Amino acid sequence: MNSEQLSTLIVDALEEVKAKDIIVLDVRDMTEVTDYMVVASGTSNRHVKALIENVTEKAKAAGHRPIGVEGEDGGEWVLLDLQDALVHVMQPKVREFYNLEKLWSLGAAGDLVATDG
Repeated sequence: MNSEQLSTLIVDALEEVKAKDIIVLDVRDMTEVTDYMVVASGTSNRHVKALIENVTEKAKAAGHRPIGVEGEDGGEWVLLDLQDALVHVMQPKVREFYNLEKLWSLGAAGDLVATDG
């Protein structure tokens, strides 16, 4: 599975559990750490955790084991590292404060891709 297919799998898994405002950032030209960053919102601590659990489950089923997960205890912002893609799921207040989309979209204008969520 290539990184683009992985990002599609992530978006599908997030949509399955009703994530809000899903954004996929292609950061291949900006960093060597990862190819894609997927940012989404959950409505509560439980929802954020459920979103990450579903992405983790779907990625594992596709043979893509997570390298690590950070922030699960609090559930306000959880980061899932799938090597070729980083998944950030946050509650809306946290997402608005850190505004990762703006930070990482400072590259080429065509890198930001939004999906309905």
